[in-house]
Amino acid sequence: MRDFTAQRALVTGASSGIGEAFAVELAGLGADLVLVARSHDRLDALAERLERESGVSVEVIACDLAAPGAGERLAAEVAGRGLRIDVLVNNAGFAMHGLFPYADPARVAEQIALNTAAVADLTGRFLPAMVERRHGAVVNISSTAGFQPLPYMAVYGATKAFVLSFSEALWAEVRPMGVDVLALCPGATQTSFFDVVGAEEASFGRRQTSQQVVRAGLRALAKRRPSVVSGTANSALAKLPRLLTRAAMARVTARTLRPRAQG
Repeated sequence: MRDFTAQRALVTGASSGIGEAFAVELAGLGADLVLVARSHDRLDALAERLERESGVSVEVIACDLAAPGAGERLAAEVAGRGLRIDVLVNNAGFAMHGLFPYADPARVAEQIALNTAAVADLTGRFLPAMVERRHGAVVNISSTAGFQPLPYMAVYGATKAFVLSFSEALWAEVRPMGVDVLALCPGATQTSFFDVVGAEEASFGRRQTSQQVVRAGLRALAKRRPSVVSGTANSALAKLPRLLTRAAMARVTARTLRPRAQG
């Protein structure tokens, strides 16, 4: 694993799931932390536990990253506290499941803002200092959903395709400058993700734990890879679009993800 001693990592969506697992793993590897999510109480509880168990310094910032200007406010708060960010983990995000024509436009806009705009915004705010120091890392959480069209989760799949492409492009740009960028692509994971989505049919395949996903990401980061799919079965699934036409792949995923109410 990469050495994170005397480094500080900012983790978004840190109150549960993969974000919380990143916080736990990084603290165990000696990193100080800045934890970001909407729930101040859950962040405080996690911060207290990590400081007690790992002996690291943990800062908490409650922030809704889907809100306009949130990235600017978060960066200003970090700067105001005199904190240097060496590792950025853009994990916050959510999905919706169902027919797009009937989706709430406001919720769709919120999903795009959090899953894509916030990722680009925060990366743009913290990456320049890493490049200047010629040291640092950005981990963006994509998904196996980003490798093919995703009927009934059309916006989510598109946002994760953005994160994957964006991250791999940045990897090529800044790697010669000593900074690493990784797109971590989990499949179905044992988190509250599907509670938010509201449909079990949106999940297929055996679910990994958040810890498994995070450790796969940290191993890939140590190898300076541009992207990684967590899990052997998920990796095979991500390669499937290479074997089928785009139309065929869309029909396959449509059958898999079709809401039960649609038959």
